Amino acid sequence: MATSSVRLRLLVLALLPLVVLMPILLGITMIRLVSRYDELLIAKVQSDLRVAEQFFGQIEEAQAQGLTALAQSTRFRTAIDQGGARFATFLEEERDRVGLDFLVVGAALDDPAFPVMARPILAEATETAPSAGLAVFDPNALETVRRGLAERALLSLVETPAARPIEQTEEHRGMVILAAHRIQGTDGYLLAGRLLNRNTEIIDQMNSLIYQHDETDDARAGTTTLFLDDVRISTNVRLFEGSRALGTRVSEVVWQQVLEDGETWLDRAFVVNDWYISGYVPLRDGAGDRIGMLYTGFLEAPVTIQRNQTILTLVLAFFAVIAATVPLFLRLASGVFAPLEVMSKTMAKVEDGALDARIGQVDAQDEIGSVAGHLDRLLDQVQERDAKLRTYADNLNSLVEQRTKELRDANQKLEETFSQLVLKEKLATLGEVTAGVAHEINNPVAVIQGNLELLRDALSSEQRADLKTELDLIDAQTQRISVITGKLLNFSRPGELSDGASRVDARKATADALLLVAPDAAKADVAMVEDHIPAPPLSIVESELQQILVNLLLNAIQAMDGGGTLTVRSFPETRDGAPGTCISVTDTGTGIPAERLDQIFDPFFTTKQAEGTGLGLSISHALAAKADGILTVESELGVGTTFFLWVPAGDNLS
Repeated sequence: MATSSVRLRLLVLALLPLVVLMPILLGITMIRLVSRYDELLIAKVQSDLRVAEQFFGQIEEAQAQGLTALAQSTRFRTAIDQGGARFATFLEEERDRVGLDFLVVGAALDDPAFPVMARPILAEATETAPSAGLAVFDPNALETVRRGLAERALLSLVETPAARPIEQTEEHRGMVILAAHRIQGTDGYLLAGRLLNRNTEIIDQMNSLIYQHDETDDARAGTTTLFLDDVRISTNVRLFEGSRALGTRVSEVVWQQVLEDGETWLDRAFVVNDWYISGYVPLRDGAGDRIGMLYTGFLEAPVTIQRNQTILTLVLAFFAVIAATVPLFLRLASGVFAPLEVMSKTMAKVEDGALDARIGQVDAQDEIGSVAGHLDRLLDQVQERDAKLRTYADNLNSLVEQRTKELRDANQKLEETFSQLVLKEKLATLGEVTAGVAHEINNPVAVIQGNLELLRDALSSEQRADLKTELDLIDAQTQRISVITGKLLNFSRPGELSDGASRVDARKATADALLLVAPDAAKADVAMVEDHIPAPPLSIVESELQQILVNLLLNAIQAMDGGGTLTVRSFPETRDGAPGTCISVTDTGTGIPAERLDQIFDPFFTTKQAEGTGLGLSISHALAAKADGILTVESELGVGTTFFLWVPAGDNLS
């Protein structure tokens, strides 16, 4: 019974990797293969979509360059000088020659000849550089630029499974590629456009470039489409044999992700009547609004069949290996069982406590026989060491208790020493800050205030009235310096720096701070730029916010030796689920080395050894933390530095 049991266990142990683990590994490989295959398909459709975008951009660029060539040509100048019917005929001939759907000239940007939708493109055009982009024209705008164009754009909507429900039955609007050029020496503009509704020439060129079909290919294998909103206005997707799927609509889930959320779709999708590996990217007009989509995709079925065939081939190969390997292994393993069974019985006796059990002489003269001899010698050593271990175990507990007590005492002393060092460092820092404030700030402020009163007394009543604004401003700012000095003296107690927080508008706060540093910026030849996105009010003490901003702005101005651009932005931002507002201050200075970025908020650390005390950023950091906000920095040498001040929204404040 024991011999049979050992043999069975050895067989199971030997065959386990082959008949159990190998299928598991094969399954993992298949899963990884399928995942990798899907990744490759997504990568391919992403690459196809990128090529389509580039092709679409080249069409816009070519139309703009062609329009520039026409606007700068002698023929155009001659025709515009002739005017009247001759000029209108010239425009029609040029429009038909270059394949445009309309070519319009207007005397100004607001000329009635130009639809309102085209004005963002027109506004970007100059005498030396054209502009190009997309726009959506309503039927009136289409008829304005050319009679009959609205009829060409009209599409009847086809009911499409999974599309979002709408009541509309027709698409009257038209998507057009616009190019504009400002006529040299005048306020007039030249506007050219191509209607994309039903424009199969562009979509077929794009499809041929990406998928390179020949006469034997199935054109459905690779398809491209232009969407106006969620409606196919130009496509080579087939609805019926020989019929393009114009007027069909994209599924609601794709519409939501691409047009509503502005994200690219890279996944499988049901396109009209079949599953495709699909890519959708939003298209934007000249004003930046999402107006449609660009699509590329190829049939999923052929690649799925090829993938399944590959998996089936691997599975069949695995079973073939199993069928050939198992019998060979059993034949070779039969000579190993007998000596292993003897060793197994001996080890069972040792496990039962018979440390004097031994294997003895084994007939096998190979590695197994050598192992048996080594095992007997090892059992001799085990028996000898067991006796020594029993003796040593009696002394081990007392030794462990002694060492544990020593470690506990050493750890307690280390904690006490560390606490004393931290306390000493805090006291030293507080003393230096207090002395510096009293000596460097309070005395000059007192002199300024005293002389200000003397100046008021020396002026006549008319002079005091004329200079009241300037004198009050000096008085208010010296008072503010006194307030800041008091806050600096309480630097070691950031929770007591000021009064309660209030709702502060970021845009107004930055405007006030920029007004205060405007003389410094002008003196340093620094241009100041503001960019604000509507954001919730900040929950912070207004004077402390102004102190932080003024410090950041002055640091930025000082970093731009020789002039530059100071950009201040504000925008809403949510951090860790909390809504708030972020204010960024960006300079175009020399930047901060990476090794110093972790030190700039430390007290007394400064890169302006002869100018600063190194407290400005440290105090600003403490004020931000007090308002439950955070002050961070990003910098690149040779490019500039940006400080980000995020403060939670003050919506809950009364």
